[in-house]
Amino acid sequence: MSILAALAIDPPDPAQDSVGRHHEWDLVVAQAPLFAVTAWRYLDQLAVSMRPATVDVADNTLRCFARFLVVEHPDLVGFVDVRRVHVEGFKLFFVAHITAAGRPPARNTIRQRFGMLRSFFDRIIEWDWDDAPMRIPIFSVDVPVADDPLPRFLDDVQAARLAAAAAVAAPFDRLVIELLSRTGMRAGELCTLERDAVVELNGAPWLRVPVGKLHNDRYVPLHPNAARLLADWITDHPPVDRLLLHHHGEQLDRHRIGRIVNRVAHAAGLDHVHPHQLRHTLATQAINRGMRLEAIATMLGHRSLRMTLTYARIANKTVADEYATASAKIDALYTATDPEQRLQQLAGEHQRMLANGWCNRPLATDCAYETICEGCGYYQTAVEFRPTLRAQADHAERNQQPDRAVIYNRLLDTLPAETG
Repeated sequence: MSILAALAIDPPDPAQDSVGRHHEWDLVVAQAPLFAVTAWRYLDQLAVSMRPATVDVADNTLRCFARFLVVEHPDLVGFVDVRRVHVEGFKLFFVAHITAAGRPPARNTIRQRFGMLRSFFDRIIEWDWDDAPMRIPIFSVDVPVADDPLPRFLDDVQAARLAAAAAVAAPFDRLVIELLSRTGMRAGELCTLERDAVVELNGAPWLRVPVGKLHNDRYVPLHPNAARLLADWITDHPPVDRLLLHHHGEQLDRHRIGRIVNRVAHAAGLDHVHPHQLRHTLATQAINRGMRLEAIATMLGHRSLRMTLTYARIANKTVADEYATASAKIDALYTATDPEQRLQQLAGEHQRMLANGWCNRPLATDCAYETICEGCGYYQTAVEFRPTLRAQADHAERNQQPDRAVIYNRLLDTLPAETG
C-alpha cells in the first residue's frame, strides 16, 4: 500500500457513528492497536463537552496522524513513543499532500489540525495517561498564526440584484433568501429553527434563534416582508419538529440552503454566493447605515464586540468621510496653478500661521510641536525675520493665543531697535 493511499484524509461526516468511526481505524488497529485505543478513549472524553462536528474533526486528525505513524514508523507502539522527529515528518507530509479538491490544504486547515494535535498531547499528558509521552512533541510554532481576512459580502448593487431575483423566485427560495438577508442567521441556525421559534414581543414578530456555534441562543427582529412570507409558508406547510420543511416535507440542511442561494444568485447574474455572505452583507449594510456595534453584535449573536469590529474594518464611515474631505482640499491644490492663489487657499482653510506657510491642524486640537523651535534655547533669529515675527505675534494676539504671542514678542525684543 502506498503512503498516499494509506493516509487518505476523508472529510468528517457529522452523521458518522462510533461503529463507522472505528471501522475507519482498521489499518491502525491491525498494526498498532494502542494508537486506536488511546484515540478512541480521548474522543469519548471530548464528546462529553464538545459538539459532534468538533469531535469528528478531532477523529479525522488523530486517524490521519496515526496512519502516518504506522506506515512510516512501524516500530512505534503508541503515542507514548512519539518524538519531535515524527511530528516534523508528519508536518512535511500533511502540507504537501493534495486534498480531494485537488489542492494542498488551506492554511486554516493546517492550523486547525495541528492545533488539535497539540491539544490532544497537552491533555493526555495532563491527565497522566499511560500512553502519553514525557512532553508535548508539538510546539506553538507548528500551529500557523490564524489569517484575519475581511468577510466577503455583497455590495449594495449586488445585494439589490439578489433581492430582485428572489422576488420572482420560487416561494421557498424567496423565503430562504429573505430570512438569511434580513436576520443575519447562519445557514445552520436556519435549519434548526424550532416550530415555536416565532414569538411576539412588544407587538412585533421576532425569531428565537437556537443555540448554535457560540453556544448561545438569541432573539432577532423579523422584518415585515420576512414575517409575511414565513406566515404564508407555514400556513401551507405546517411545522412538525422544525419550523421550516422543504415543500416535499424534507428536512432542511446547509447543503440544500447553499443550492437555493446559488440558484437565486445565478438568476441574478452573480457568481457563486455562499449563504454566510448574506450574514456579512447585512452586518456591513447595518454599519454603513449607522447601526451601533452593540446592537449588531446582539443581532448576530457575537460574544464580544471584537468579532463585530471586523465589519467596521470594511465600512469605516469616519475614514470615508475624512478621506473625502481631505481629497477635496488636495484636489483644490492641484487645480490651483498660481502659487499666490494656492497660498490664499491654504490661508483660507487653516488657522495657524507659520514662518513659511500655514498649519492644517484644527483649532480645537492640541499640538506638542507648536512653536517648539522658537521656544528652544538654540533658536536664533535676525532682523531680516522681523516682519515675519511681528506678523506671527499679531496673528496670535488676534486669535487670542497669549502664550504664543509671548514667544514671538520675546523674540522681537532680542532684535536691535529699529532705526529711522
